[in-house]
Amino acid sequence: MEIVKAEYITSIVKYEMLPDKTLPQFLFCGRSNVGKSSFINALVGQKNLARTSQNPGKTQTINLYLINEMFYLVDVPGYGYARVAKEKKKEFGLMIENFLKETDKLKVCFLLVDFRHKPTEDDVLMYNYLKYYNFNVKVIATKSDKVKNKDRKKNKELILETLNIKPSDLIITSSEKREGLYLVKNELDLSLKD
Repeated sequence: MEIVKAEYITSIVKYEMLPDKTLPQFLFCGRSNVGKSSFINALVGQKNLARTSQNPGKTQTINLYLINEMFYLVDVPGYGYARVAKEKKKEFGLMIENFLKETDKLKVCFLLVDFRHKPTEDDVLMYNYLKYYNFNVKVIATKSDKVKNKDRKKNKELILETLNIKPSDLIITSSEKREGLYLVKNELDLSLKD
């Protein structure tokens, strides 16, 4: 798939606010600071479509990006950031849950995890939650450029084992080096043909 047009449409806090409920959707979720915004920017080939920040917890709404005027990339708030107040965390959780329960156009949930580390307890909970509701889930391991070649196999095995997934459900990526982006685009392509 070639992404020729990508634009920020709006930020919402409830599914009902979605401007066009007929378009296919791809959800991107992951813990705070996993590199979701950088990944989305790399995927669409734009520097500043999704706002990046050195401070975790920047995304506090559900952000919608319209791609090729055909489908939405849905960026939800990150989880697991300690400095966000309990009330706010609960709010984020309910916001994401509302979206997932209301949508019937969600093609794939991409769960982003950090390739450098073992998936957190929150990552495991999120993966299991998405599977429980029968969503098609693919795991994207980010920041592969920060992992030495000798550690790649070990890190990959750790992710597969911790999340209990098949190798075909894991895509290893780097926003910096553009590694694996074509595999995610292939996934978008295949899902849109279903």
